[in-house]
Amino acid sequence: MSDIRNRKVAPNNVNHDLFNDKIPFKEVRVIGADGEQLGVMSKRKAQSIATSQNLDLLCVAPKAKPPVCKILDYGRYHFEQQKKEKEAKRKQHVVEIKSLRLSPVVEEHDFQTKLRHARKWLEAGMKVKIDMRFRGRMITRQETGRNTMDKFMEACSDITNVEKRPKLEGNTMSVTLSPKKTQK
Repeated sequence: MSDIRNRKVAPNNVNHDLFNDKIPFKEVRVIGADGEQLGVMSKRKAQSIATSQNLDLLCVAPKAKPPVCKILDYGRYHFEQQKKEKEAKRKQHVVEIKSLRLSPVVEEHDFQTKLRHARKWLEAGMKVKIDMRFRGRMITRQETGRNTMDKFMEACSDITNVEKRPKLEGNTMSVTLSPKKTQK
């Protein structure tokens, strides 16, 4: 009767050479199933110990001298790893960046509408990137655009931090605003 454990296929994120009888090293340091050091021994002896306990041999530190292998139940180990990855992914917080476009000569009502949108997004915890495009001869009157940008930043200053100061790149001036930490 052939051993079913030897026919297991390691998942894609595990190096296939470091699992059960595919470990390429002649001598390995072995850690037992309950965490105790079993010492340095041949791969064949370590594999036989793992098989006798109905467990798997996994190389956990292939670059160590000698490489370190652990006797464990691979199915359970793999399940625990997947669970940890899911938990880490769930705890990640992706910050969304919303974008607004202003004009250097914007009417008051349009300015207030864009300001209202930006404040709503900042209060929701999103970052806001404000772009101001200078078209045609407007590039010669950058101070008008900078004044409009400063007015916008001043109107949001109670709930924002300026992440990137206004900077002119080509014909577009950009600023990035992020919500203050106390804001949720």
